[in-house]
Amino acid sequence: MEQGCALCPRRCGARRDLGQTGLCGASGLGCARASLHRWEEPCLCGKSGSGAIFFIGCPLSCVFCQNDPISHQGQGRQISSRQLAEIFRRLEEAGACNINLVSPTPYALQIVEAFELYRPRLPVVYNTGGYERLETLALIDPYVDVYLPDLKYFSPDISQKYSGAADYFQQASQAVLYMLRQKGPAQFDSEGMMTRGVVIRHLVLPGNLRQTYLLIDWMKETIPIDTYISLMSQYFPAGRASDYPELNRRLTSGEYRRACRRLLDAGFENGFFQEKSAAAPDYVPEFDGSGLPSPEEQA
Repeated sequence: MEQGCALCPRRCGARRDLGQTGLCGASGLGCARASLHRWEEPCLCGKSGSGAIFFIGCPLSCVFCQNDPISHQGQGRQISSRQLAEIFRRLEEAGACNINLVSPTPYALQIVEAFELYRPRLPVVYNTGGYERLETLALIDPYVDVYLPDLKYFSPDISQKYSGAADYFQQASQAVLYMLRQKGPAQFDSEGMMTRGVVIRHLVLPGNLRQTYLLIDWMKETIPIDTYISLMSQYFPAGRASDYPELNRRLTSGEYRRACRRLLDAGFENGFFQEKSAAAPDYVPEFDGSGLPSPEEQA
């Protein structure tokens, strides 16, 4: 890696080793929560829940982010790589069906250090907004079993408007193709939990069905038809969405039905649809430091 941070496509060059903060909002190793989480896709949470570790900061600046307090406001606290390794152990002992790294990109180096200290006997999920450098994915890939990337937008003007990244699709599409090459067809254990593979997520945005259609058309032409797709209806106005009139409402049932029909007509049969009730703040966890080292343990 180059001198200064170049983990994400921003390549901002922040000297985080000297205490500087990157454009993503990350400095050292910031976490907001580590706990069993039951609101992922069924094959990733099962009965016991996914061992979700929510990291602070994000390479994207999505105006509608449902995790805005940690993605953009820095809510959470600093831990060490050794403490992160202990979190892996605690989640494993609590019965997690996997270790789920949520928005991990800014911390790829520290995460690798933590896995070198303790490698849980569980699948590891890399849960990302999709805005990735292939060099960073190559660094983390030996420790990852399941990739869970977003594929948000197709058009540069839309991704610039909503996430401040005109090159989003250029970067995310190449990242998704890399993930599919690395992990191959999905594999499951005897209880239906995914142990290896890729699930591509797409959040359908109100007033933006064209982006959904363009992405589905691209996937139909480009990726294996047996790929697992999670088409999400869980959008609700969050973050700065109220500044964008077209985003300041929930998705209609008609919009979501048309998106689902487009996906099925494209031939994708593996994956997940959501109930309309998923579009509720109730499913966003409290970023209260649960599962992180206590002040005494941090001392």
